[in-house]
Amino acid sequence: MDPAAQPAPDRRDAPAARLVVTGTLAPADVARVFALVDAATVADGVRPLSEHVTLHVRYGGEGPDRNLLLVVPDDGAPPAGPAPAAGSGPRPEVVRPGERLVGYAHLDPTDVVAGAVVEIVVHPGSRGAGHGRRLVEAAAAAAPDDRLRLWAHGDNSSARSLAASLGFREVRRLDQMRRSLWSPLPDARLPHGVTVRAFRPGTDDAEWLALNAKAFAHHPEQGGWTAADLGARMREAWFDPEGVLVAFDDTTGAMVAFHWTKIHGGDGHEHGPAEGGADAQPHAHPHAHDPIGEVYVVGVDPAAQGRGLGRAMTLAGLQWLRARGLPQAMLYVEADNAPALAVYRSLGFTHWDTDVMFSRPTGAAPDR
Repeated sequence: MDPAAQPAPDRRDAPAARLVVTGTLAPADVARVFALVDAATVADGVRPLSEHVTLHVRYGGEGPDRNLLLVVPDDGAPPAGPAPAAGSGPRPEVVRPGERLVGYAHLDPTDVVAGAVVEIVVHPGSRGAGHGRRLVEAAAAAAPDDRLRLWAHGDNSSARSLAASLGFREVRRLDQMRRSLWSPLPDARLPHGVTVRAFRPGTDDAEWLALNAKAFAHHPEQGGWTAADLGARMREAWFDPEGVLVAFDDTTGAMVAFHWTKIHGGDGHEHGPAEGGADAQPHAHPHAHDPIGEVYVVGVDPAAQGRGLGRAMTLAGLQWLRARGLPQAMLYVEADNAPALAVYRSLGFTHWDTDVMFSRPTGAAPDR
């Protein structure tokens, strides 16, 4: 969620918004969602949607996830025509001629244990009209039960006000930490009998997925990755197999650890499809920013823990990022994971920002 969310509307003259709840989006609507995300990112300094949601918007799918779009009349544009008939050719666009997209939400209802989760974004030029509240309420209505969780990317007062007014409370904090890559880095001292090389797509996929499942058995969001999840990320413009470091036991030949790095930003930063069709290539971000490396995922086989592999692989990845000329590195860590925080602080990382998850308890009524 972005600062879209004002606890109460204050633009009484704003045009009435039309809400559409749908599955996979038409290519032109995908481009409109990414343009909306770009505008919010530039205005707020933080990207309002997670990677999971970004991939779902881009590639779609036949799962139960839902896209919620708010559109309003676009002053000065041609009048809107009739909506295309369902099933009459290519997937119809949600945004019709004479309309513009002002808000978007993604609802993922697949977690039957913790409940559905929603992420929202409202265009910076359309805030203060109650669009954020309407999107959250619509997501709650579309959820399979009365449980709903809400992500706010970047901890801000507007998001907190909206969450509180709708009966949500904070349940999780995810810290972003950063460190300079220009300052000294310790050596990556691998345990004896361990060799590191780059990931080989098509060869290492199955073994990497098996290790990822073991390393993150306690973390289903990561450990539950399928071949399709891996493939979607490998199709992203930022994927570089040379930046996915995998460690093998020299005796058994088994993969025992990995560090997947990621590079954000810089000239030609790519993260969204261009207008034109399902096969359109990602476009260069019109607001390029300084590149930054990410400690994306570090995993160690539980049977190989206690040998310093996690620290060594983290440092190996940081050194790889520095060798690419990147000035800074970032990572995400649960705010209550004291051991991990201690390790990252010992490697020179400091707190940068926080994402907050809110949850509405069963039966909680919004404050109207």
